[in-house]
Amino acid sequence: MSIKQASLRFSKLKTFAGLTVLGIVLLAVSCKVNYTFTGASISPDVKTVSVDYFQNLALMVNPTLSTKLSEDLRNKFITQTSLNVIPSYGDLSFTGEIRSYGQTPIAIQGNETAAQNRLTIAVRVKFENSKDPTKNFDKTFSHFEDYSSTQDLSQVEQQLIALIVEKLVEDIFNNAVANW
Repeated sequence: MSIKQASLRFSKLKTFAGLTVLGIVLLAVSCKVNYTFTGASISPDVKTVSVDYFQNLALMVNPTLSTKLSEDLRNKFITQTSLNVIPSYGDLSFTGEIRSYGQTPIAIQGNETAAQNRLTIAVRVKFENSKDPTKNFDKTFSHFEDYSSTQDLSQVEQQLIALIVEKLVEDIFNNAVANW
């Protein structure tokens, strides 16, 4: 094989590799669904998201919980998607309320005292996707955290709320855009 023939073969191979890469890029760009590293799959025609203030309807009310939940859900979309967060009527829209917030004793010891307590938060979420109404849902999400009964709730409440809200936001986000 001469140098001219080898050069021609290399040129053809280079052209084939370039066309293959170009084809893969065009295929990826033309897909109807955008995927992110978070596992979210959001249609390209969805541009905005709105998260209403989650009103606290629980019998026991923590004054910061509604704001924390609403803001953390907004921040999840800001940091994990390219959607614009708007005050209301987004392509994706979240409304709802905090249904329950309470502590219960668990792990009862032999002397009928609790070794641990559990803080539980339940949130009802109504999700509407104006671009694909088949994805809409209205459901309740609930999570809890346990803490030692030697601690007063007021000592650990904000830390527990942060942990529980993080789990709630993750579940809400995944149900809405990760198709889990």
